[in-house]
Parts: sequence; structure tokens; C-alpha cells
Amino acid sequence: MRIELDDLSRQEVHALLQEHLDNMYELSPPESVHALDLSKLRSPDITFWTVWDESVLIGCGALKELAPTHGEVKSMRTPRSLRRRGAGRAVLAHIVAEARSRGYRRLSLETGSNEAFRPAQKLYESFGFTYCGPFGDYKPDPNSVFMTLEL
Repeated sequence: MRIELDDLSRQEVHALLQEHLDNMYELSPPESVHALDLSKLRSPDITFWTVWDESVLIGCGALKELAPTHGEVKSMRTPRSLRRRGAGRAVLAHIVAEARSRGYRRLSLETGSNEAFRPAQKLYESFGFTYCGPFGDYKPDPNSVFMTLEL
């Protein structure tokens, strides 16, 4: 398994991000979907990584700078057919390490609140993320769960 800084140009990455967006719209009402499309992921305040097993894309994740000391985990995804291989854990560890190396004091995230998001919540909990209120531009939303990690 290897993690690469990604420029969002490969078709496999586009397909995985489309799967992510489609799934988020299946699980949450449109006003509660905070997943980013390709154009938003290309923003200069976002760094995007992919996880590969040889030539097979098995995951992705991003880090958005909210402030000089605060980052946000974005676009965590593993393909439905390739889950339970450790890609999510690996990319999250990479994002946390990068946030620390940038000198961030806090790393936060938003995820869904329904049962389908429970595995993601458990992964974040295992890294020490705790539940919190909305941060950044987020507003209270019954379809969202907010978590943060003090670094």
C-alpha cells in the first residue's frame, strides 16, 4: 500500500470521487451533503492524497486548511468493493501526521449522523477524535456529526 499526493487528473480518482458524491446524496438530503466535487478539491487550500495497492486505487483523503492552526479532514473514501483493507486508516494516519507537521493545533471533520456513517465515526474515534459542535462555516444539522482532534 502506498499513499501519493494526487493532482486529481486520473480517471480512477474521478470515478471514486463520483462514487463518494453519489453515495452521500443517497444517504443525506442535498442541503446536508458537504462532500466536495473535483473543482472544489482543486482549491489551493486543499491537499489531496490517494491510496494504492499496486495499480489499484483503494482510497483517498484530503486536508483542508481552515486557519494556520486548524485543518479539516475531507473526502475520506474507499471503494465499496475494496473496503476493510486498511486504506482508510492509512490515509487518516497520513492526514493527521501532515496536520501535525504543518503545526496545526486542531483537526476537525464533518460526517453523517445516520447508521451508515457509524464505521467512519468508529475509525475517527480510534484516532482520538471527539464529538464537538459545528466549526468553520458549518451550521447545526441533524444529518451531520462534527468531530475534532486536539493535536
